[in-house]
Amino acid sequence: MELLDYLPVIVVAIVILAIFVAKCYIKAPPNVAYIISGIKSQPRIFVGSGGFYLPLLERIDWLFLGQLSVDIKTEQSVPTNDFINVRVDAVAKVMVGDTAEDRLKASRNFLNMNPDDIAGTLKDSLEGNMREIIGTLSLKSINTDRDSFSDQVMAKAAADMKKLGIEVISCNIQNVSDENGLIENLGADNTAKIRKDASIAKALADRDVAIAQAQAAKEANDARVASELEIAQKQNDLAIRQAELKKDADIKKAMADAAYEIQRQEQEKSIQEATVNAQIKRAEREADLRKQQVEVREQELAAEIQKKADADKYAVEKQAEAELTRRTKEAEAVLIEQKKNAEAIKARGEAEAAAIRAKGEAEAAAIKLKGEAEAAAMDKKAEAYAKYNKAAIAEMAIRIMPEIAGKIAEPLSQIDKITVISGGNGANGVGEVANTAPLVMARLFETMKETTGVDLGEILRAQTYDAKVNRNINISGLSPETGKQVADVLAAEPHEEKPEAKQGEETEPAAPPADSEPAKAPQQNG
Repeated sequence: MELLDYLPVIVVAIVILAIFVAKCYIKAPPNVAYIISGIKSQPRIFVGSGGFYLPLLERIDWLFLGQLSVDIKTEQSVPTNDFINVRVDAVAKVMVGDTAEDRLKASRNFLNMNPDDIAGTLKDSLEGNMREIIGTLSLKSINTDRDSFSDQVMAKAAADMKKLGIEVISCNIQNVSDENGLIENLGADNTAKIRKDASIAKALADRDVAIAQAQAAKEANDARVASELEIAQKQNDLAIRQAELKKDADIKKAMADAAYEIQRQEQEKSIQEATVNAQIKRAEREADLRKQQVEVREQELAAEIQKKADADKYAVEKQAEAELTRRTKEAEAVLIEQKKNAEAIKARGEAEAAAIRAKGEAEAAAIKLKGEAEAAAMDKKAEAYAKYNKAAIAEMAIRIMPEIAGKIAEPLSQIDKITVISGGNGANGVGEVANTAPLVMARLFETMKETTGVDLGEILRAQTYDAKVNRNINISGLSPETGKQVADVLAAEPHEEKPEAKQGEETEPAAPPADSEPAKAPQQNG
């Protein structure tokens, strides 16, 4: 009885105990960590699990463990490694680390903070890390290799975030801009280069397409021509074969018709003969008295029947022969027409081949005629050179004598001043200088005489009065007739007087005759 009296109290105690236990039990979601502290030096952390705590002795705090997006923007321009001010917009993905140590570090800094507050706290640190990385890179590397840029920012920020218990998941560069529009200029340059490469690639592709189309057209044309030739050949063979078969069929049909007609006539003849025999027997039975008449009549009928049968047989045979001949002629006409068509095709091919061959022969003939003309010209030139006798050679040599003498004396005309020291043997130095040109001319005459056999000194003596008036000239190395021809040529030429030398200029010395002494040049003042 006493226990029943305390039963309500026990029930109330149990209910109170159950409520207390329910209040002391907590269960954390997967993206939030419950941190229980108060009794032990190290707090207890629950993530996705549950546990008990003492409300009066311990407290519960929470820490957000989900992913956070942090907008990193450089509010002010940051100079790059090549001193270009740029602004960079990026987005970093961060979250609290998975280890207990990272969660304890994060709990010391971000306990009971919502995700936006945590992202705002981390923003300044991440912006500072990005500014440091921008200062070590050039503008071109930031734009062209953004993956490397973001990796460097992550590597730089990871160390600082690790101290806060935060793990950097990713960092993506959203936009890069500069104050002077250099990025747009670089983009325009790359755009022009890409357009150029695209135009070149398109031109090359068009060229390849045109080449492929031309090759395909050529192959298609060759195949079409070969196919048409083969078709024409097959059609020709087919027509010839059909004509042959038709000819054989017509012949056999004509033979069959003729045989049938002959058989029919023989049957008619047999019938007629049987009829006549019956009539003869009947006549014999009717009247013996008319036996003679019947025999006469029989003979007459036999003669008429035989004649008619022969005539009918002959007509049928001729008609069969005519029909056979007509059909044979028609088959031959068809065959001839087919052969003519084949010959026409063959003639057209031969005509095209003949035209190509004629064109090649014409070009070969033109090349041959051109070669023969050039060879004939060379022969004529060789004949002309062969006709140059010694008189012509002498005339040519005489014509260029003044030019040779001028070239020899030309160095003397270039001398501005001469200092002559007379030798001890009494020789005149001025005379020796003046005799230089005549001596060279005399040596030239001797060389010409030794090499060609023509004495130019004797040729020059042809200019004398005696040579021109009396035609008295004898040039060694030339025959008398050749020497007279040279004298006639020289005498016929008009004598040109040399213009007087201007004051201060020297005249070119004339070549002296071979048998005379060299003329002394006027002395110049030393």
